[in-house]
Amino acid sequence: MTKIVLVRHGHVEGIHPPRFRGREDLPLTKRGNVEARAVAQRIESEWRPKKVYTSPLSRCIATGGAIANARDIEAQSIEQLKDMNYGTWQMKCYEEMATAEPKLYATWFAAPHLMRFPGGDSLQELVSRSADALRLVLERHRDGTVVLVSHDSINRALLLQLADLPLSSYWRLAQDPCCINEIDVDDGRILIRRINNTSHLDDIESP
Repeated sequence: MTKIVLVRHGHVEGIHPPRFRGREDLPLTKRGNVEARAVAQRIESEWRPKKVYTSPLSRCIATGGAIANARDIEAQSIEQLKDMNYGTWQMKCYEEMATAEPKLYATWFAAPHLMRFPGGDSLQELVSRSADALRLVLERHRDGTVVLVSHDSINRALLLQLADLPLSSYWRLAQDPCCINEIDVDDGRILIRRINNTSHLDDIESP
C-alpha cells in the first residue's frame, strides 16, 4: 500500500487579499515558515515518509524542506506539481479581474472546467499534469508513505481524480495553507482518510 500525505505550502503574500499567484515565485512569510515547521512536526510524529516531492516553486520547496529535515529524508522538486499558469492574470488581484473581465471571472468560480486563462492553463491541463505526478509517485513507491507538497490548485486537481469527482467540483474542496490530506492507494483501491486537516496549526495566532 502507498500512503500519500498531500500538503499545501505555507502562507505567502497574495492569499489575503487574494491574488492569482500561480507561478510567481513567492517566498513563505514569517507565518508561512511557522506553519511549515508545524506541519513538519505533525508528519514526523504520525508517519514515516520515505521521500518528499515538491513543486519547483520556492514556497513548496521551503515547506517540503522542513518536512524532509524533520525526518532526515530526501526532498525532490518535480515540474508536475507546479502551480496553475494564470497567464496574463498572474498576480492580479481578484477585485481587479472581476472588474476587468467580469464574464471570465464569473466562469472561473461558477464553471471552472469551462475556463482557460488568457495565455495560460485550462483546468484540464492542470488535472493532466497532476495525474502525471500521481503516476510518477505510484510507480516509484509501491509501498510506504510519500509526502507531496504543492499548491491549492494542484491539490484540488489530485483530490478530484482520487475521489472520482467532476471537474466542476473544483471549488468544493478547501485547501488551506499547510493543510494535510491523507490518501491510501492499495492495488488500485483508493481511500481518502482526511482532507484539509489543519489541527496542527491551532496554536498559531491569526495574522
